[in-house]
Parts: sequence; structure tokens; C-alpha cells
Amino acid sequence: MSHPKRLGIFGGAFDPPHMAHLALAQHALAQFELDELRIIPTGDAWHKTRTLTPSPHRLAMTRLAFADVPKTVVDPREIDRQGATYTFDTLQELHAEQPDAELYLFIGADQARAFQTWHRWQDIEDMVTLVVAARALPADAPNPPVGQKHDAQWHNAVSPDIQRLDMPSLNVSATEIRAHFAHGAHPAASMSAWLPAAVQHYIEKHSLYRSNE
Repeated sequence: MSHPKRLGIFGGAFDPPHMAHLALAQHALAQFELDELRIIPTGDAWHKTRTLTPSPHRLAMTRLAFADVPKTVVDPREIDRQGATYTFDTLQELHAEQPDAELYLFIGADQARAFQTWHRWQDIEDMVTLVVAARALPADAPNPPVGQKHDAQWHNAVSPDIQRLDMPSLNVSATEIRAHFAHGAHPAASMSAWLPAAVQHYIEKHSLYRSNE
């Protein structure tokens, strides 16, 4: 008997999309045996303290970054939506479009700590399997069972049903990438570990981040 479609949702600013985003997507697809993973760039990010790069650029870079990752679909609905956009609205739309699908929402540890500030977070919990991407633990550290809170990282975890996505710890930061380009220090060799080549080319072609930092 075939199982219900497993649909993953991975949202973010993707400003720019980088290697850690790709790693999360690939591990999510494998660990949770997803049939599809929607990559959803943020639209009007009411919660961001800085101005995001214009959405057409972030959408284009995200499409370039995930072009070769099977079972991923870059979904522009939050960018296309007018006004402030919320994860709850996106999940409602996806559920209406695919009512039989099991929804898996992938978030980072920082997002998990702030989860109780999200619009209608209790309703989100009822709609999805919530999965937090956790950095790999030291080799000698005990690995908690799936769903178990781990140290301070989980201090604001909101449900015992939260699942854990295990992935390697990658020292990649969108903030550092933007600063690198702003300061003109971006030799190809140093950026190749941080950015897909197509994304780096796009940033250079459109002179992104030059005056943002």
C-alpha cells in the first residue's frame, strides 16, 4: 500500500541561498523520505530587522541554487502574496491544494527558539510535523531519541512531538557572505565552499550586496 504523499516545506530569506541550505534540503529529503520539498523564499518579512534584497533577485538565486536537487520545487507564493505573509497562510494553502499530503515543516534551531512568536503557532503545530535542523553533536555526546529536547537549543521547544533533522555542522553564514561581497573580498576559491557557482555568478553579475553592509 502506498503511503500518503510526504510534502516538506522549507522557507527562508535565501539572501543568498548557500551550501547549508542545500545540505538541509538533501538531508530532509533522505531522512524523512519526502516525495517533494517546497523551497519557499520569504515575501514581506515583517519580522526581519534589515531590508531584504529585492524578491526577484532572491527568487532567481533560489531557483539557481536548487536547480539540480531532485524532488525540490521553488515555490514563489509568499513573494507573490501581497502584504505581510505568514507561514500559517502558506500551510493552509498547501493543505487545501493537497489535502491528503502529510506536511513536514523544516526550521532551524534559531527559528525553533522563537517559534512561540510565530503567527498562530499552535495551529501550525496541529497542521504539520515540525522538524528542527540540529547541528551534529560531538562524537562522544549521547544522541537523544528522535523528538527529545537537547540542552539549551531546545529550551523553547513547544511540543514533545518535534522531530530532529540530523545534518553536519556547516560554517556558512548568509550574513558573512553578504559582508564578503560588500567588502569586495570574494576570490572564487574562498566562496566555492559557501555558494553554488551559479549563485555566486548571479551575485557578481548583478552587483548584489555591494552597499548593503
